[in-house]
Amino acid sequence: MPNPASTSLPITNDAKKANAGTLSQRQLICMNFSKHRLAVICLYVLGLMYLLAIFAEFFAPYTPNHKILTDAYAPPQPILWNWREGLHTHLLHRQLDPMTLARTYSIEPDATVPLGFFVTGQPYKLCGLIPMQRHFFGVDQQAFAKHDPDATLVPTFFLLGSDKYGQDILTRILYGARVSLSVGLVSIVMTFILGVTIGGISGYMGGWMDTAIQRLIEMINAFPKLPLWLAAGAALPQDWPPLNVYFAITVALSLLGWTGLARVVRGKFLSLREEDYAVAARLMGAGHCRIIFRHLLPGFTSHIIIALTMSIPAMILGETTLSFLGLGLRPPLVSWGVMLQDCLSMEVVANYPWLMLPAVFIVLVVLSFNFAGDGLRDAADPYSSR
Repeated sequence: MPNPASTSLPITNDAKKANAGTLSQRQLICMNFSKHRLAVICLYVLGLMYLLAIFAEFFAPYTPNHKILTDAYAPPQPILWNWREGLHTHLLHRQLDPMTLARTYSIEPDATVPLGFFVTGQPYKLCGLIPMQRHFFGVDQQAFAKHDPDATLVPTFFLLGSDKYGQDILTRILYGARVSLSVGLVSIVMTFILGVTIGGISGYMGGWMDTAIQRLIEMINAFPKLPLWLAAGAALPQDWPPLNVYFAITVALSLLGWTGLARVVRGKFLSLREEDYAVAARLMGAGHCRIIFRHLLPGFTSHIIIALTMSIPAMILGETTLSFLGLGLRPPLVSWGVMLQDCLSMEVVANYPWLMLPAVFIVLVVLSFNFAGDGLRDAADPYSSR
């Protein structure tokens, strides 16, 4: 007979609930979030995108202002590998039509360009502080010099092609991610402060103050967002430096995006301020700030999370729209919206479709934020199934 002490009993739902009762709120949220596989994958995608944006100098093959006019509209070059040459790509041969001046490219199968990781390239300062010369991936200049010692110029490598100025698309996407993704984060911080503060005051205080704040929110929501964004972008002086334009766009997006969160916070405060624990805290002499931030806000964390995660892609799309229409960020500042300005002509898009690649990254980031926000909302909801 089997030993009863050594028999493993299945873990029932009651045992799981008893074990979950010993965990903190943060541990419960992490445990529930890990069950949403799509949300976890999207969170990793966002982490990777922000990592690439922060260390764009290292991951980018070139500097953002590096341009070769003779390589304008170069097509993407695939990465190849074999036992004899390792990682490499074929050299592009440029041809110029003497009649139409159209530039075409053809692959030279006999001429190879060696590639490698952690190669020496153009000097830069990592995060603007640390001088470095190593790039994550690019042309292996030392191997190329050994293969062709008489060459005077190092060949270029465009993994995602180049634009009309001969600038590497991959490099500009990585540097543009730093601007476009940071606009969403900075704007959402200001949106959170304004939405929670104004919405909390409206729902907690009530009376004439609630009425005045709600009428203000209705006036702001009565105007369509896109025309307001266009008006704010058009009002910026043309001679402002790019950094000032960046902060002005961030503030404009925040001032127009806090009303939705304020409505959510106000509605929850109206229902929670009369709960027993809130009344007990008020009778015990707790201040208004302690009641709001210590007792009321934690009660609807999931609603705040989903509101914020849905607002971040809206901010990113707002900046992209303004920059695409020429009313937001301007060159030499690089963002995904600025890059998409080259796609205003359908003829350019038809002949050089790789210029639309920033739109792929925009869609990927927006979807990742939405799915990750859904997972965080379900994980933080106390009434969701465990």
